[in-house]
This record gives sequence, C-alpha cells and structure tokens, in this order.
Amino acid sequence: MSEDILRMRGITKRFPGVLALSEVDLQVKRASIHALVGENGAGKSTLMKVLSGVYAYGDYEGEIEVEGEPARFRGIRDSEEAGVVIIHQELALVDELSIAENIFLGNERKAGGIISWDRTNTEAARLMNQVGLHDNPQTLVEKIGVGKQQLVEIAKALSKDVKLLILDEPTAALNDTDSENLLQLLKALRDEGVTSIIISHKLGEVLAVADEITVLRDGQSIETLDRVGDAVTEDRIIKSMVGRDLEHLFPPHESNIGEVFFEVEDWTVHHPEHRERVIVNRANLRVARGEIVGLAGLMGAGRTEFAMSVFGRSWGTNISGSARLDGKRLKLHSVPDAIDAGLAYATEDRKNYGLHLDYDLRQNFTLPGLDRVSRNGIVNQDRVNEVAERLRTEFGVKAPSVYQLAGNLSGGNQQKIVLGKWVFTEPELLILDEPTRGIDVGAKYEIYELIQSLVDMGKGVLMISSELPELLGMCDRIYAMSAGHITGQVDRETATQEELMRLMTLETASGGEELRQ
Repeated sequence: MSEDILRMRGITKRFPGVLALSEVDLQVKRASIHALVGENGAGKSTLMKVLSGVYAYGDYEGEIEVEGEPARFRGIRDSEEAGVVIIHQELALVDELSIAENIFLGNERKAGGIISWDRTNTEAARLMNQVGLHDNPQTLVEKIGVGKQQLVEIAKALSKDVKLLILDEPTAALNDTDSENLLQLLKALRDEGVTSIIISHKLGEVLAVADEITVLRDGQSIETLDRVGDAVTEDRIIKSMVGRDLEHLFPPHESNIGEVFFEVEDWTVHHPEHRERVIVNRANLRVARGEIVGLAGLMGAGRTEFAMSVFGRSWGTNISGSARLDGKRLKLHSVPDAIDAGLAYATEDRKNYGLHLDYDLRQNFTLPGLDRVSRNGIVNQDRVNEVAERLRTEFGVKAPSVYQLAGNLSGGNQQKIVLGKWVFTEPELLILDEPTRGIDVGAKYEIYELIQSLVDMGKGVLMISSELPELLGMCDRIYAMSAGHITGQVDRETATQEELMRLMTLETASGGEELRQ
C-alpha cells in the first residue's frame, strides 16, 4: 500500500480571464495532517474544490489519484463515496433541523424504507461522542454555537466513512478555546487513521498541528515543507507565501494625533428580542483625529453590538446615551443618518453584509454614496466608472477590470473593496470590525497600510479585533470590553496582552476613562 493517500499532478484550472491553478502538484501522506497555505487568491480553495468534485472531472487539466486509484469525480457525491469529504468555511448546515438530522442529511438512517429516528439519534450520539460534542442529538443546530457546529460537520463527515477530510479555514470564526479543541480533535482523528488537509491563514495553528505544509503562490505549488525535518518557522512560511521577507508584520508608522473629535457617553443598548437584557452598559469612548483606537474583548463582550448600535442603530433596541462629533450632538436614528454624520462601519461579515457578491466592483464601490454619482435621481455611469477605477487603483484591488464580480475575488481583495466603498463616503470616523479576518499576512500588511493612510489624512479609526497582537501592533490606544462594560484602556507604550486579557475578563466596569499607566 502506497504511503501517499493522495496524489495530484499538473492540476490546471481556468476561469474566464483568470488562470486560477497552473500545473499544481500535491502529495499527502496517509494518516497525517497536511496544511495548505498561501495568500488569498493563491488557489488553495480552488484546488480543494477540484479534489472534492465541486469542479467536476473535465473542468480542469491534470490527474488525481486517491489510494492509488484514478479519481475522476463528477460531483461531491462521487468524492464522498471515495471517502473524500470537504467542510467549507461557510458551514453547510440547516439551522432549523436537529444535530442528528444534519449529520445524516442526504445519508438518512432507514429501517424498512422509512427513516428510523431511534437509529438516527443513537448513531448520531455515537458520532457526537467521537468528536467531543455532548449535546442532545435532537437539539436544533440554531441553538448551538459556531464551534459546536464545526463539530457537527466533522461528525457528518465521519458518518460517510471519511478517509480524507478537507477543512477550509476551520477556525476562522472560532474563539481560542474552540480552535484548540478542534485542533486536538484533528490529532485524535489522525491517530485513528483519518487524513486531514487543512487550509488556514493562522500559521501558529499550522505549526502546532501539521505534519507537512504545502505552499501555493499565484496558482502554483511552490514547495512542501516537513514541519520537523525542515525546521519550519512562521517567517520561513511567510517568505515562501509572499515571495519576499516581511521585516515587520505591521508597517512602521509615526502617529500624529490631534484633538478628540468623536465621543460616546453612557451608551446603553438592549437586546432587540430580549429587551430586558442589557448588552452594552453605559459605555464611554473617545477618538482623536489621526488616532487608531482599538476595542478588545472576548466573544460576547458586546463589541460588535456597540459598533452597530452607534452606526445608525443598526442593532439593538432602547438605545440611550449620546454621541458627539466635533462637539455637536449626533442624531443617529438610521444608517443614512450615520453616514451623513460622517461615520462608516465595515462589518466583520463582508460576504453577507459588507458586499453584494453578485455585483461588480463599480456597484459595490459606489452603493453607499450613490448621491455622489447621481444628478436629479439619475446615476451617471461615466462617473461610476471613474470612481470605481480610481478606488480600484488606490486600494490595490487585484481584478482584471471594474466589471469583475466581487464574489470572484479573494478575501483580501474583497476587504479592500469594503474599505474603498466606505472611504468613498468621506467619513470622519471609520469603524472597522475584524478588518483582517480570513486574510493572509501579505494582504493584511496592505490593509494595515491603508488604515494608516486614513488616519494620516486626519480621520479617526475605531478598530475591533479578536487578535490581540494586531491591536497591539496597530493601535495608539486600546479599550477593553467585558460583559457589555468598557472595563479600562491602555496606551501603546504600556499595553501588553496580559493587561488586556485582565481587563477583558473583569466582571465590573471602571468606566474606561482613566488611562492605565
């Protein structure tokens, strides 16, 4: 029996106007964890879609062998029958169905030609126990968190006698605890003989779990590294990914901080459905011109809810408190109010809320400010083209033209469009919610440079991030939130991960207005 469970040779995949993969080779050893890394747009997800039959045999060039046999999958069902199962970054679960129903959806457990619920729930419980999920099998998927939903997907894969499990950014939306649990599960599955291919931008996790690491760049396979034998480091991987050394993860920047221009006082927000629940409790925050202010907090702390409620009450109910810009009290009763007041909010979920993926760059760039490209209610298409081309160039969006659909671009380029469309509205304060989530190190660096260029123009930035090193590397000051309270703040000179974590886990609020020295 061959040592390799998978061999892909000369894989080439073309889309209209784009060569996504060019002569890519990949070999994966049996009962191993193999990481696939590269910048956004390098071709990682495309290669795995070729392997799993999402792109059917005949739609690409090259050869695939699974367990020494030619693999010519016409669709996902063919690949699953061969034991190859892919879990996409956007989970394919039905919220309204139970855990057990999701695990066996399309693969139902029957007796006498009808579904056996006893068998369904019993076998689901066994698979759930195998992946460390201890909920009731009849619990609706909508009632469990994203971390547990990932485990449901893996249990679903195990129900199909998986031999080769593909996971695309499995920890992108998970907190640290759920991420660690998932990585430990992959190791346990490896010990049971299951091979995994993991696509991830989190190089620390890659180094912690992978046996081998294959680097893709610009649609080509660059090299495969043995984590132990090749003495692999993050810097070594980054150099291979981007084709150059990155001297710093964060661009050097000289801050030029002016006067405080944006202030929020006693901001309180209640849950839109459970109105007795206070989600943000008397929060106070201020931002100066030329300043990047961070907002740290654990999942559920209320960071996103705070940002969305400030941005025209787009989340929450019974909102009270005041917001001022240049000393003038703002009326933020709607998103148009917020935009007119000089605020912009780049959501953490760019695919669902930040962009229209089936619209082109022209439409996405100009939608928030259509009044700027219109006259008497009629959109000037020449002006739209001019604006879109300027923003595409200024923000370095890699697309063949402004007529390219946003959904066909990499995550990094999509995020640049999100930033560009809000900059088009000429905001005074730009609120960035997880601005580099799911983006590779090279694209992150470019996003950081764009953020710094905004504050250099005298704008203010409020940056929410779950990555403490990112906040420490980019921000002039950082507020911490816990259970809806602003629990304190630290400045760039005295900030540490330990101090931030302490503030993020406080149970009572300090008000956050006294700088900690």
